Amino acid sequence: MNGPLNDSMTTVTLSLVSHTNAGKTTLARTLLGRDIGEVRDAPHVTEFADEHLLVESPDGHRLMLWDTPGFGDSVRLARRMRGSANPLGWLLGQVWDRWRDRAFWMSQQALRHVREGSDVLLYLVNTSEPEAGYLASEMQLLAWTGKPALVLLNQLGPPRDAATERAELEQWRERLAPWTHVREVLPLDAFARCWVHEAVLLQAVRQALEVDSARRVAMDALHAAWLARREAVFAQSTAELAASLARVAGAREWVDEATGLSARLREWGTRVLRPDAEDPVAAAEQRLTAAVAVEVRASTQRLLALHGLSGGEGEQDGGGSGRDGGTVTRILERVAAQVEPHRRVPEGRAAVLGGALTGALAGLKADVATGGLTLGGGMLAGGILGALGAAGLARGANLVRGTGQSWVGWSAAAMPALTEAALLRYLAVAHYGRGRGDWAEAEAPPHWPAAVAAALTARKETFERLWKSRSERQPEPDEGARLAAALQPMLAEVLRETLARLYPQQPPVECAPDNRHQ
Repeated sequence: MNGPLNDSMTTVTLSLVSHTNAGKTTLARTLLGRDIGEVRDAPHVTEFADEHLLVESPDGHRLMLWDTPGFGDSVRLARRMRGSANPLGWLLGQVWDRWRDRAFWMSQQALRHVREGSDVLLYLVNTSEPEAGYLASEMQLLAWTGKPALVLLNQLGPPRDAATERAELEQWRERLAPWTHVREVLPLDAFARCWVHEAVLLQAVRQALEVDSARRVAMDALHAAWLARREAVFAQSTAELAASLARVAGAREWVDEATGLSARLREWGTRVLRPDAEDPVAAAEQRLTAAVAVEVRASTQRLLALHGLSGGEGEQDGGGSGRDGGTVTRILERVAAQVEPHRRVPEGRAAVLGGALTGALAGLKADVATGGLTLGGGMLAGGILGALGAAGLARGANLVRGTGQSWVGWSAAAMPALTEAALLRYLAVAHYGRGRGDWAEAEAPPHWPAAVAAALTARKETFERLWKSRSERQPEPDEGARLAAALQPMLAEVLRETLARLYPQQPPVECAPDNRHQ
């Protein structure tokens, strides 16, 4: 029921109504961000109207959401409600139906509830049943309540390009135009909606309250409270993406190399005699890619938690057999050729080659100077001295280059693909309705990568400068924080532009640019 109408607190009540088994409880879970009721493929799962707090403003205004029993036999129900004003109709509805047909009676109770206690009706349409025979009779039922209605298009399928979705939306608007109590038709799929859609829904609710100034004022405060909550999640999400990418960009895997002259000679000999032996650089590259796989899964888990979603734990590696459908594999395949080896000058190899080239001359000098060493002995002594000299020069070069030990990391050329993959992960999470249950990522819709790539391309040089600013030496202690701080506003800007490209008729809500990323 509605709360008292005063300046300190106003309650706005929304009621979810639809034909039975159309997905009301699923959508309620998505909008509320928590599990309520029971979701299963059966009629009349919701037996009673349940009230839930959707959002509350700091000054006490509340937006309530009612999940109601679905309409069953809509044609008979419309006749019963029209006749409920006369004594016989009342007797049939309140006594006979209660005992003989409880589901039918619950549908009547749901309608009476929304008529008496609702401000705006949210009527859910199953778009996979465009020719459903019950639609006309249920429009009559909504008209009987005398309440403004917003029609929400559910079960639209995977997200599609803006033009396709716009065309379907216009078809439904044209179809429902004769019903004047229908104030707006909106896409709000319980499975694949985005928070952008929810913002438009709240704006439409306010417009539907056209004759109630107190509730419209309350909706302004409720919309602001909802927006603040969503903006906080958005800011936390972009911070998570930035921190994750900074960790990837700063990742280093050191190459296991032999130390000491004898160990280096053994390594050199092994490479000559066993060319198929494991390459230490290749092993480091494998560790680098494995670390990215771990990072992607961990970051996705944190994004899910921020959006009130569950699932994703225990995913396998990116081989395609895990819950993520091979997402990690797809990411790594794109950047596999972009591992950047930072090889030190191999001291062992430089020493041997240096000794081989200089040993003969040094040995010859020794023979001439002493007159007592054989040519072979002089070459051996000169080779050892030459080897030590070459090793020293190699150490000096490596120290200057900051590569006292060889390491591998992701090149600047790899980072655009990793950035695009991170942004696509955000879109997948932001479109995943809680009503779907546990998280299970699928392939991104084909128009998403193009929208992300277009937004990134416009900022290509800025991102390139950032990736090239990374230290060529071992990362400084604050380098990750520096990269993340620079990345967050850039990623937020790209995502806002991407959402505007995906939903040109439903642009992301406004937010003061100077405090978006605080």
